[in-house]
Amino acid sequence: MSAQTHMRREILEIPAVVDTLLTKGAGSIEAAAAALQAADPHFMISVARGSSDHAATYFKYACELVAGIPVASVGPSVSSIYERELSLSHCACLSISQSGKSPDIVQLARMATAQGALSLALTNHTDSDLARVSTHAIDLHAGAELSVAATKTFVTSAISAVWLLAEWQRDADLLRALHALPEALESAAQMDWGALAADIASRQSLFCLGRGPVLAISNEAALKFKETCQLHAESYSSAEVLHGPVSIVEQGFPVIALTATDQAESSLVDVADQIAGKGASVFVTSDKASKAGCLPCVRTAHPLLDPISLIVSFYAMVEQVALSRGINPDEPRHLKKVTETV
Repeated sequence: MSAQTHMRREILEIPAVVDTLLTKGAGSIEAAAAALQAADPHFMISVARGSSDHAATYFKYACELVAGIPVASVGPSVSSIYERELSLSHCACLSISQSGKSPDIVQLARMATAQGALSLALTNHTDSDLARVSTHAIDLHAGAELSVAATKTFVTSAISAVWLLAEWQRDADLLRALHALPEALESAAQMDWGALAADIASRQSLFCLGRGPVLAISNEAALKFKETCQLHAESYSSAEVLHGPVSIVEQGFPVIALTATDQAESSLVDVADQIAGKGASVFVTSDKASKAGCLPCVRTAHPLLDPISLIVSFYAMVEQVALSRGINPDEPRHLKKVTETV
């Protein structure tokens, strides 16, 4: 294994890639936002899998909080396997796929377009099948991503989605904060989460917690623990973890609780402290905890963007955990870069 993995290099590239996206991506974002303003959808659906689905979950919370428009995730198999058509009038469809190749995602996007939905595709390949069947294709501008574990493409998918929302809703505060992101992400990639890394390196199971938009980041963190570290990690909303899952917590059980500076912070920190009080080894991205350990983090210029800086710091840490466990994070076992499902 080389001294520096592809995953590490790509994490360090994130600030520059985001700057490129914000510089070159304005035209397609503005065109798609104008189409959303004209369509005035009553609701939206999202179509994605894996890390892309976590970016869609992030968009769901952001859209519901900013625009008041509900967003539902639709399983691609509804169209590809079950061959059902959905009633999608007065709807917009957001599909997210870095490759734009997976047949099931392409099929559902094609169906949405045929049913009259405004179909929007976020992809790193605007010449892909997904781009061709969608009304608007938005280039992620992430460049080549060699590591199997998605990092740059997750971040650019999430940013493109929330940027689209900000343009659609003409949210000046969110737009200003978006253009300040590269500098914040530069700092986020350098955060020292070594205490957490050391605590979980020899473990086999852990919880990731979030709430609201950060739940999407918790989901992404759990996936990355599985695929890069071969660790069994489960993601829960802090509102759900006490309703059953907490029963498996024992002395020293590791928990990472991720929170932004929003209205959910105090309740999530309270849950983190409760679980720490049961003997778990809990780390939280907040300085408000009394029992859980505090992880340093970079706050952005808008609470909705804090999740983006958190995942960059997480990526930097999880790559190190993988290496400490003797695993090459660039080549997770049983996985390949592009997974195509029907």
